[in-house]
Amino acid sequence: MELQQLHQGNEQLFTAFAESRTGGRSENQDSYGYAQTERGFLVTVCDGMGGGPGGKTASTIAVREIIEGVTGASSDEEPTNVLIKAIRRANMAIIEAANEEPALKGMGSTATVLLLAEHAAYAAFVGDSRIYQLRGRKKVFRTFDHSMVFDLVKQHVITEEQARLSAQSNIITRALGIKPDVEVDVHELPYEKGDRFILCSDGIHGTMPEKDLLKMLTQKKPIGVVTDDVATYVDHLGRLSGQGYDNLTLAMIETRTDSILKPAMSKQTKLLLLMLVAICLISVAINFIQHSRYSTMSETMREFKVNRDSLVQYTYRDSVQRTAIKSLQDSIAKMNKKMEEINKLTKQ
Repeated sequence: MELQQLHQGNEQLFTAFAESRTGGRSENQDSYGYAQTERGFLVTVCDGMGGGPGGKTASTIAVREIIEGVTGASSDEEPTNVLIKAIRRANMAIIEAANEEPALKGMGSTATVLLLAEHAAYAAFVGDSRIYQLRGRKKVFRTFDHSMVFDLVKQHVITEEQARLSAQSNIITRALGIKPDVEVDVHELPYEKGDRFILCSDGIHGTMPEKDLLKMLTQKKPIGVVTDDVATYVDHLGRLSGQGYDNLTLAMIETRTDSILKPAMSKQTKLLLLMLVAICLISVAINFIQHSRYSTMSETMREFKVNRDSLVQYTYRDSVQRTAIKSLQDSIAKMNKKMEEINKLTKQ
């Protein structure tokens, strides 16, 4: 089902589709809803739980109260606070409904909420329904299930795939309708043109390894086709299992513009920049050392030349002096010889 194609002037801002099926159950206890609000486009997927009519009632209340909570919020409130308050409002509404009707005792619901605004996307959740942000073939963001098995994943006791296959995979640690104070996780997410946001119940993400699900969700097809393909394939897997399989709900939004908030650099980009800076610093250091050595060698050569010239001059002066001394010595020797000859003649 197409939810909405929002345009601003001639520019399409996003496209949204959703699909919800009963699966192998007697009743679809999943619910979803959407609304165009002053803050942006709002979509929510909730997975109900509880015997009898409880599950469907809880998820229906959750969707209604979340939408009303966001649309009726004060315009000066931060989007993250708006979502937290809306989800807590839904939590109290479920509790009050259960208190008024004994047959609904013990009912509850998960909640995933996405508010797509011009500044950024805001994702909030409680329970094990998920929100994905996909870019191209890559997973940019994903919520982390509030479940017993994912607590073990967080402690590195088991892997995510082991958690998915575990018999305790449906035991969640947070839900709406259980207690008055519910902790809501919320994230502010920058987005780029072509990003896909996925909201889905565990009837979708629990049916196959995540890498297989992401491969399907990132097909280069219109998202309406992708939404139907995924829901049909999951339904097919459930029928092949021969057992009563879970309800399945999927909502997909594809952006057509960039958010005002720009993505922070990834760890890989930061590492690459650090490597480039390191290379530049090493290059500068090498050039400095080479320049210093060249300068030292040049100075040494200049000193050597000066010393060499001085030595040549000294040697020349020394040579002249020695020649003069030898000439003087020769003259003295000649004079002495003459004196000896004169003395000899005088004695005769």
